[in-house]
Amino acid sequence: MRQSGIPQTISTSRSTLLVLTTIAMILLPGAASAQAKRYPLESAERLRFHNVTAEPAMLQGKKGLKATISEEARRRMSQTQQYAQGLVCIEGLDFSNGVIGAEIAGALAPGAGGEARGFVGIAFRVQEDLKTYDAFYLRPTNGRADDQERRNHSAQYTSLPEWTWSRLRKETPSKYEAYVDLVPGTWTKIKIEVRGEQARLYVHGNEQPTLIVKDVKSGANGHGGVALWLEPGTVAHFRNLTVEPSTR
Repeated sequence: MRQSGIPQTISTSRSTLLVLTTIAMILLPGAASAQAKRYPLESAERLRFHNVTAEPAMLQGKKGLKATISEEARRRMSQTQQYAQGLVCIEGLDFSNGVIGAEIAGALAPGAGGEARGFVGIAFRVQEDLKTYDAFYLRPTNGRADDQERRNHSAQYTSLPEWTWSRLRKETPSKYEAYVDLVPGTWTKIKIEVRGEQARLYVHGNEQPTLIVKDVKSGANGHGGVALWLEPGTVAHFRNLTVEPSTR
């Protein structure tokens, strides 16, 4: 009787150990990433708009969100000469580290000025003032420009309000910009990986990053919201946003 009970005891102990090990892996800080949150962006649900007018729309046969700078923001810019970025904030997100993915597209809006490039991207660690954040964005009309200098400015990192693209380009030329092949008005897959003070931008599903930033300006412990990002003179499209936070 004693011998027949031994295998059952061992089996029970192993099962208990397996359960405890699984729980420990889940609870230990940094053991695993949180579950990814997905936002199809086929409606305005759970979105908050800043300087933006947006509506569901089709692009190249795929559903998404079409966004432009609002008429009110354009009027305010003309009166005050203050530039206005557009943000579509995802409600209920507090992001520090992890992976953000999306499909985005940018094209020139009707009547866009000569400096417009179809600017479109993703902002992260967005603060409540909606003026302080890090961002990666694309300049789609630069991707195939017949000018190598413009091509070299196809992808950009910036950190507002202090670290504007113009300041970064002036003080550290080429460090926060890179070339990537882009076509305006075409869905472009991007992925942003953030780990403390380091961030990487991946484009077109490539295994190698287009742009590497080793001194993210919001710092190792920065955190905040996630937002779709665009500038004046752009018709932007967004779809299939995913946010996968990580404790590491």
